[in-house]
Amino acid sequence: MNGKRPIEPSSGQVGKKKKKGVMAEFSDAVMEETLKKQVAESWSRKMSFSHEAVVLDMDPFLHCVIPNFIQSEDFLEGLQKELLSLDFHEKYNDLYKFQQSDDLKKRQEPHITALRKVLFEDFRVWLSDISNIHLESTIDMFCAKYEFTDALLCHDDELEGRRIAFILYLVPPWDRSLGGTLDLYSVDAHLQPKQVVKSLVPSWNTLVFFEVSPVSFHQVSEVLSEEKSRLSISGWFHGPSLTRPTNCFEPFIIRSPHIPQDPEKFAEICKALEKGDVEWSSQGPPNKRFYEKAEESKLPDILKGCMKLFYSEALFLLLSNFTGLKLHFLAPSDDEVEDVKEGAAASAASDTEGTSHSSSEPENNQAAMSTTSQQNNGPMDSEPERNEAGKELTVPTCYGELRRWKTGHYTLIHDNSNTEFALDLVLYCGCEGWEPEYGGFTSYIAKGEDEELLTVNPENNSLALVYRDGETLKFVKYINCRSLEQKKTLPHRTGFWDFSFIYYE
Repeated sequence: MNGKRPIEPSSGQVGKKKKKGVMAEFSDAVMEETLKKQVAESWSRKMSFSHEAVVLDMDPFLHCVIPNFIQSEDFLEGLQKELLSLDFHEKYNDLYKFQQSDDLKKRQEPHITALRKVLFEDFRVWLSDISNIHLESTIDMFCAKYEFTDALLCHDDELEGRRIAFILYLVPPWDRSLGGTLDLYSVDAHLQPKQVVKSLVPSWNTLVFFEVSPVSFHQVSEVLSEEKSRLSISGWFHGPSLTRPTNCFEPFIIRSPHIPQDPEKFAEICKALEKGDVEWSSQGPPNKRFYEKAEESKLPDILKGCMKLFYSEALFLLLSNFTGLKLHFLAPSDDEVEDVKEGAAASAASDTEGTSHSSSEPENNQAAMSTTSQQNNGPMDSEPERNEAGKELTVPTCYGELRRWKTGHYTLIHDNSNTEFALDLVLYCGCEGWEPEYGGFTSYIAKGEDEELLTVNPENNSLALVYRDGETLKFVKYINCRSLEQKKTLPHRTGFWDFSFIYYE
């Protein structure tokens, strides 16, 4: 028997040594009571406030910047490593193109878990105190990665429950020339976005947050760097939403009636566009569209002639015959089409039975044409014109514009997007060397869906016709900086043009 007493473990060496959990803490300076009161007072009074630890600004809407948000640099590096190991999915539609992680709500990685805790527990309490807004414990956060040509266009973030939006940047050294700025918009008298008035450049370990409101229009500008990634963690603190004003409906666009005209020849269009004698105006608001439209009344004669061609009776008739749509008074009605089908069937039956044709048929056709001609040459009645079946005859209409497309231009699907039966006509000019990866193509999607039904790419001197129903929406994809490659072969070209017309029965 061994006479030595066994060594008793000391209280500090019982069992295995526990691994210390990863913890995150946000800036001590922000927690300082005096500073906290100053920020809270500025928020309540809607006054700007600046301090080295926190900057609160009211222009163009309430937003705040906190540099050096997380105290530990080692923690941030560990967090960045965990985020880059996640699976990212490409997000792509009319509004955006970037890569997004899965929801970080239930991720178990230690650094992500620690950040989630500090944001939605400690920082949420601080933010609720200074804003006097009851913020819920709802966790809503994800990681976003923007790379070359990625962008997020103008929007306001408003969705039920979202109260304060935040972004924590984990970017390499960054400057304005790399793009990827958080751009803030001013608004007009109708609370619609007007123009970018402030751009925040991403910076490592900087937290930006802003109040989600009917005027919080912002965008992430296109990333122009081919080497660097714009990595960030974004999300929302949830709480009682602000009252949203009624939707702002744009004024009705006047459609030109189907008026018979003598079409002028289409020639040398691109040459006239290249000369630069066209007056262009920017079209907005930017949460719906951004491109340039020609002032039609001041166009050179050759371009006016082209516009007249698309307004002309000849084209209405051509499109009517080509598509079967009722875009001309000579287009047969549904009843007439059925009558023709029945007549053809009866005629075929007569041929089979060996019965001869009636000689009165040509006379009937002539009489029908004569009646049609008299109806259309007669005076206009105040009552709506009706056909023999008593159905009201509608006048075909169209709306058209000459557009210029350059880097940064786009259109978006929005709450008030028109959903109607219409025939889209687009004639492209100056698209030599244009590639689909530049953007600028027209995408058609089903209402409420992201999947594309049809894509129409710009192709020089080509005419596109697309008939859409009331459940189909369209947008022109954002034109990114790759489009500048066009200048390598066409030094004086800065994009392309199109004649865009919409025809209605």
